[in-house]
Amino acid sequence: MSQIVSTNIATENANTAVSTTYEGLQGKQKAALFLMALGTEYGSRIWDALIDEEIKEISYEMSKLGNVNAEMIEELLIDFISKMSASGAITGSFDATERLLKQFLPGDRVSSILEEIRGPAGRNMWEQLSNVQEDVLANYLKNEYPQTVSVVLSKLRSDQSAKILGILPDDFALEVVNRMLTMEAVQREILDRIEDTLRNEFMSSLAQTNRRDAHEQMADIFNSFDRQTEARFLTSLEEENRESAERIKHLMFTFEDLGKLDTAGCQVLLRDTPKDKLAIALKGTTDTLRDYFFGNMSLRAAKILRDDLEIMGAVRLKDVDEAQLLMVNLCKDLAAKGEIMLANDSDADDFIY
Repeated sequence: MSQIVSTNIATENANTAVSTTYEGLQGKQKAALFLMALGTEYGSRIWDALIDEEIKEISYEMSKLGNVNAEMIEELLIDFISKMSASGAITGSFDATERLLKQFLPGDRVSSILEEIRGPAGRNMWEQLSNVQEDVLANYLKNEYPQTVSVVLSKLRSDQSAKILGILPDDFALEVVNRMLTMEAVQREILDRIEDTLRNEFMSSLAQTNRRDAHEQMADIFNSFDRQTEARFLTSLEEENRESAERIKHLMFTFEDLGKLDTAGCQVLLRDTPKDKLAIALKGTTDTLRDYFFGNMSLRAAKILRDDLEIMGAVRLKDVDEAQLLMVNLCKDLAAKGEIMLANDSDADDFIY
């Protein structure tokens, strides 16, 4: 009995099997074959999007597929990819995303999602503003309406807003303060408009005007060279462009420039420099610079260091360069933290009485 049933099913499937050529397939048959090829892992999301009637029709076509050779499946997938490619490029944007979402989500849900998507971009812009020098930002804001400035300052850190208010003209700053005191919740459209203006006008122009001088950048690179490489490049550059070479040398902060530190700065540097590195760094310098460092140390520490230098013997030039570069970079780090003052700091001539 089972043999008869099996024979009948096989005969029925053979009679209702799909065309042996891809060109003979109908639309529903292609859809059924395509979903069969995708399997449950990749096809489940498509099944979820179908209505009951479509599921029934495609399921019916699947039940009649029978044996399908690999060549036909390959033709189907190639045809699918080629038709997708022929449809043209896809451009993603907020407008396109909004139109797509509104086709299957409620309007309020779409608005909420888009606001969340747009939020980080706005926050990133405010984070960028927080890194702008207060005098630069104040110079831009003083030409804006007080209401606009009040919105901007309300989005910045309190300490940054305080500094900007201190730089703005007194009457203008007072007007901004009053606006901030009476400010209500800012509409999203207004905030978006202010963000766009700041991003397109202020931040873009700031990026152009604040481009780092090429000679300053090259001076930093030269500072990281070992002594032989630095000398080789400077010599070659002097032959090609003496003016640039001189400017780079002027901008470079070298180990010899450590001798320009004041007493307090030198002592801070000595405190943070590993003792073994200090001895190696001084091994390759002049007596004048050595005496400068000795003069900023206690008599006992200076004597110990002198003794170490006498018994040290020969030291590789590479090790000396590395030790001196370590001290130069350490000095820059301490200056950036405000613990010491470099001789070429812009505010070196300011005094408090």
